[in-house]
Amino acid sequence: MQFLYNLIIFFASQIIKLLTPFSRKIKLFVNGRKEVFSILESKIKSNDKTIWFHAASLGEYEQGLPVIEKMKEKFPKHKIVITFFSPSGYEVRKNNDLADVTVYLPLDTKNNAKKFIQLVHPEMAFFIKYEYWPNYLFELKKQSQIFGTKTYLISGVFSEEKVFFQWYGGFFRKAIKTFDYFFVQNESSKKLLQSIGFNNVKVSGDTRFDRVASILERDNSLDFIESFKNNQTTIVVGSSWARDEELLVKYINNNKQNVKFIIAPHNIKSGQIACLKKRIKKPTVLYSEKENKDLSQFQVFIIDTIGILTKIYSYADIAYVGGGYGTPGIHNILEPATFGVPIIIGPNYTNFPEAASLVFLDGCNTIYSQIELDEILDHLISNTVIRHEKGHICETFVQMNKGATNIIVNHIETQ
Repeated sequence: MQFLYNLIIFFASQIIKLLTPFSRKIKLFVNGRKEVFSILESKIKSNDKTIWFHAASLGEYEQGLPVIEKMKEKFPKHKIVITFFSPSGYEVRKNNDLADVTVYLPLDTKNNAKKFIQLVHPEMAFFIKYEYWPNYLFELKKQSQIFGTKTYLISGVFSEEKVFFQWYGGFFRKAIKTFDYFFVQNESSKKLLQSIGFNNVKVSGDTRFDRVASILERDNSLDFIESFKNNQTTIVVGSSWARDEELLVKYINNNKQNVKFIIAPHNIKSGQIACLKKRIKKPTVLYSEKENKDLSQFQVFIIDTIGILTKIYSYADIAYVGGGYGTPGIHNILEPATFGVPIIIGPNYTNFPEAASLVFLDGCNTIYSQIELDEILDHLISNTVIRHEKGHICETFVQMNKGATNIIVNHIETQ
């Protein structure tokens, strides 16, 4: 099976190279990996102590951030190495000020894994939530036998359909056997791992709760949003996709109430932003054209930039979080929740435990159609008591689920 896996990785790497001229994202994926080893050689010396964190993309990075911050605090003399698999994570956070080195993770070949681990020689390695690269894991295990390297999974989630729990999953079970410890989000993940013989498991919860709870401690003010809001009820639409926007644009165009809308689309390509603006019949302004304008005179504000949505949620009276009509599903609902904002989402949320919990608790509403969206928005706009009750449920839910970071770090320190 290992031979077949390595063959698949080889062919995948060749196909990716062939597709480079046709996709900007694939081009970033390929070109970004060309200098990884030279960067590591220049920034990490053989006598450096290092801690390595790997995140698939931006969401996993944000999820692991509380642990990265805490480990940096606990081990100030260690160099922090952060790797990303996806350009959508690396390109946004490549200049973060936490890591000593931030690079793409080279593809999971035996040679890449061996060279990477030799250069980084981590004392501890953390994989955040997903991504179990067998060659890297096997190489880390070899490193542990020589230098005592410890490998951890944090905020892990496992489900029955994963390959580890299938009759044909022996190779991948062998790969994750290399982990020294699993910190998982829920009891069901722990039981699944125990069912295949893993007892080095602890339910720590989800570090994202620590991450979003800490947002309240920073300055979230944005003068231009305050000017636009102008003390009016404001609906913030975060990470919207085409189907979300189709429903919301109809609502905005037909809405007769004195309400403002902020839309932060998932895709901010200029052509799609222009198309979205054209479909909206109310006075609309883009973030990129806001200068020297009286923003209070507009009813819709389209955010055609990245990196400020979290702060914008602090101004929301109601939040609609996009992605619930597609695959893999909704985006981060915990960011508006931490500000005590009631949330609306599409129907595809069952693989997101935090969303399922907030729907059950009635802090979050799901909509399946235009009629349902219109009804719930009208209800929340007109009924401030219900709006505040739902928002309180969301805020309390975040506060009650904090603490995963301390559980993880305390366990590591006592071993």
